[in-house]
Amino acid sequence: MRHRNLVLFATLATVWGSAFVAIKAGLGTPAEPAGFFQTPVLFAALRFDIAGVVMIGYAAVATDRLRPEGRREWASVLSTAVLIITLYHALLFVGETDPAVTSAAAAIVVSLSPVLTAGFSRLLLPSERLTPLGVVGLLLGFVGVATLAVEDPRRLTVAPGLVAVFFAILAFAAGSVINRRLDVALPDASLEAWAMVIGAVLLHVGSLAVGESPADVTVTPRAIGALLFLALVASAVGFLIYFDLLARLGPIEINLVSYAAPVVTALVGFLFLREVIDAQAVLGFTVILAGFLLIKRRAVAATLR
Repeated sequence: MRHRNLVLFATLATVWGSAFVAIKAGLGTPAEPAGFFQTPVLFAALRFDIAGVVMIGYAAVATDRLRPEGRREWASVLSTAVLIITLYHALLFVGETDPAVTSAAAAIVVSLSPVLTAGFSRLLLPSERLTPLGVVGLLLGFVGVATLAVEDPRRLTVAPGLVAVFFAILAFAAGSVINRRLDVALPDASLEAWAMVIGAVLLHVGSLAVGESPADVTVTPRAIGALLFLALVASAVGFLIYFDLLARLGPIEINLVSYAAPVVTALVGFLFLREVIDAQAVLGFTVILAGFLLIKRRAVAATLR
C-alpha cells in the first residue's frame, strides 16, 4: 500500500507540475505564438468545458450522490466554482502570458497555497489559532513570493504576471478555507464536478467581458495538445488521484505535492521550452517551504513519526 501511495504521489506531482508548462506552451508568446496568447481566459474556459463533462460522468458513476442538496452544499459548490475554478485559473493563465514569468516561477508562487491556506484557517476559523511561529511562517511565505516577483532589486520593479499569479493563489486559499468551514457531506468528486461545470460557464462570461474572441485563437497542434493535457490529464486524472490520496494520506502529506510540483515544472520546462530556473527562483521556493514547515511543524513532525 505504501508503494502504491508513493507511485500515485509521484504521478500527481508529475502531472500537476507539468500542467504549468502546458499552460505556458498553449499560451505561447508574441515571438512564438501557440494559439491562446490573446485569449488566456478562453483557454481556461475550454479546459473546464472538457474536464467538467468528464468529472460529471465520473461522479455519476463513482459516488453515491451527484446532486448538491440544500443551501450549504450549493454555497460550497459556488465558492469553489468562483474562487478556485474561475478566479484562480483566470488569473493564473493571464499571469503566465507575461514573458517574464516562466512556468517554474508560476509553480513556485502556487506552492504558497498550503502556507496561505494554513494561515487563513488559523485566522478565520474559531477552532484554530495562529501561534507567533505560525505568523513568522506566514510572513516568510510572502517574503518568498516577493523574492520571486522583484525583477530588478535596485529599482524594485515587479513582474506583473507574478502579481496576477499571487492573487490567483489568494483566491484558491480563500476558497479552500471557506469549503473547510462549510464542511458539507457532498462527495468531493461531485463537488468538484459541479464546480468545474459552473466555473467553465463563468470563465466564458469573463472571456467575453474582457473582449476575447474565438477568432483570435490560432489552432495549432501544440495548442490543442496543451488543452487536452490540461483538461483530461491535469484536471480529470489529476483530481481523481488527488481525491484518492486525500482520503488515505490526509491533507498534510497531500499538501507536499505543492512542493514537489515546482521541481517537475523546472525539469519539464527546461526540456520542452528551454526555460532556465535561476538562483532567485530557488531562493524564493526555499523561503516559501520554510514558511510552510513553521506553520505546520507539529503536523509534519507527527506525519514523519
